[in-house]
Amino acid sequence: MAAITQEKISIAGALALLLLLISSPLLAQDDVEREKLRELEKQREYQKTRVITARLDSAIELMNLGQYELADVKFRSVLANVKSVPSDLAYHFGKNSYYMEKYKQSVDWLTKYIQLKGTTGQYSSDAAAWLKKAEEGLLQQRQVQSAKAVEVLSRDFTIDCGPTGKVVCPVCNGSTVVIRKTYLGDKYSTCGYCKKTGYLSCDEYNQLIRGQLKATADQH
Repeated sequence: MAAITQEKISIAGALALLLLLISSPLLAQDDVEREKLRELEKQREYQKTRVITARLDSAIELMNLGQYELADVKFRSVLANVKSVPSDLAYHFGKNSYYMEKYKQSVDWLTKYIQLKGTTGQYSSDAAAWLKKAEEGLLQQRQVQSAKAVEVLSRDFTIDCGPTGKVVCPVCNGSTVVIRKTYLGDKYSTCGYCKKTGYLSCDEYNQLIRGQLKATADQH
C-alpha cells in the first residue's frame, strides 16, 4: 500500500515538473510580448510628442512672421491633441490671440500662464505686459460695442421699462457689486449707477444706454 502511495506521489511530482517545463517558456514569451507592447506604446507617445512639439514650434514661427491666422490654426490643433496644456502654449496662444484682437481670449490664456508660473516663469514678465495690453484692448472693444448699441437702440427712442417703472441694473446685474478681472485676482467695487439698490428707474436706464447717466465714485 505504501509503495502504491509513493508511486502516486512520484507521478504527481513528475506531472508538476512537466507542466512547469511546458509553462515556463510560455510565461517567458508572454513577458517578452508585454515588453514589446510597452516599447511600442512608448514609441507612439514619443512620436506623438515630437509631432505636437513640431506643430507648436511651427505655430510660434508663424506668429513671429505675422501670420496670426495660420498660427491660430496650428495652436488650436495642438490644443485638440494634448491631454494637459503646457504652460508655454498658454503664453504663446494668449499672445497670438492679442494680435488677432481676440482680447477676451488673450486675457484668459495669459492669465492662465501667470497663474501657473507666477513671477518665476520664462515668460512671466512678458506675459504680464501682454496681459495689460489685452485688458486695455478688451476695454476699448467693449466701449466700441457699447457705443454701437447706444446708436442702434436709443438715438431716437425711449425704452419702455414696463409697469414697474424700473429695471435690474445692467452694469452689476442687480448685485450692487462690479467685479473686474485682473491678473492679480478679482477686484470688487460698489456699482456707481444703481445707488446700492440693484435697480435703475426707467429714466436712469434710458440715460444709461444713451451714455448720459453719470456714475458716482467707486466705493471699495
